[in-house]
This record gives sequence, structure tokens and C-alpha cells, in this order.
Amino acid sequence: MNIVQQHKEHFDKAIDHLKGEISSLRTGRATPAILDGVKVEAYDTMQDIKAVASISIADAKTINVQPWDKSILQNIETAIRNSDLGLSPVNDGEMVRLILPDLTTERRTELVKVLSKKLEEARIVVRKIREDVRNQIDKAEKAKEIGEDEKFGLQDELEKLVKEFNDNIKQIGEEKEAEILKV
Repeated sequence: MNIVQQHKEHFDKAIDHLKGEISSLRTGRATPAILDGVKVEAYDTMQDIKAVASISIADAKTINVQPWDKSILQNIETAIRNSDLGLSPVNDGEMVRLILPDLTTERRTELVKVLSKKLEEARIVVRKIREDVRNQIDKAEKAKEIGEDEKFGLQDELEKLVKEFNDNIKQIGEEKEAEILKV
């Protein structure tokens, strides 16, 4: 396995991380991913909301959060209210309901800016990985582990891989932007 193929996994991880980051960006539809990153104080520790409650989608605009232990219902409500999601939870004594308001044009524009920032962060990670792989190729050539022709072949392969991943990032961004802007 050559140097470039050994690092393909790092590129894949960068894409997976990007997908995870943008899944929490709120679009017009309800999705459990909106609550990713919300921490709830339960049993004297901070835990992910998914660890202490069942999250379900009632309809396109409503998320239900039902704790397995009703004693932490208030903590879940507080955690959601204090998060940066901008949602107003409704506690009915059994579960917490989140009704997603329609996104305003300003909020959609803000979300597109956040998306652009996350896409650029992913591109930066890909560039850093490319730089690391290039350095390894150069070191291998200096140590006479590979020849000059093989070095240029590996660099070409690396550039093709980087282009493929940058195109993938662009496509993911375009799809998410269309989802955000869809009214």
C-alpha cells in the first residue's frame, strides 16, 4: 500500500466529521440531529441528551424528547432552553416537545454563513493532510525508499484524491445549503 492510500482514511474522517458538524444545522425539518451536542445534567454528571432520553419525530416540525427517568425532565427542558438552538421547549409532565418555528430569511442567511465556515474548516483539514502526505513523499524520496518517478506519480495520485475530496465537500455543502434555503 502506498503512502497516499495509507492516508485516505484521514480524508474520509474529515468528511465524516464535516457531515456530523453540519447535521446539527437546523433546516426547516425536524431531525434528532438538532439535539446533538446538548448536554443534560443527570445523576450529578453532564450527559448527552441521547443518553438519558428517547428522541422521536412527531411530524415535520415537532420533536419529542421523552426521558427514561421522569425526575430529569426539568433538567432536559433547562438544557434545551439554555442551548444555542433558539428553541422553546414545552414540558407536559411526560415529555418535552420542541416545536420548530419556521426559519426567517435572516436565520437562513446566518445558517448558510455557518455552513460556509464549516465547509472551509473541512477544506483546511484536507489541505493539512495533503501537506503531511507531501512531506512523507519527499522524505521517502530523500531516504531513497522511492524513486523520483514514483514520487511524481504519488504526488499526482495525491492531487487527484484531494480534488475528489474537495469536490465531495462542495457537493455536501450545496446539498445542505439547498436544504437550508428551501422554504
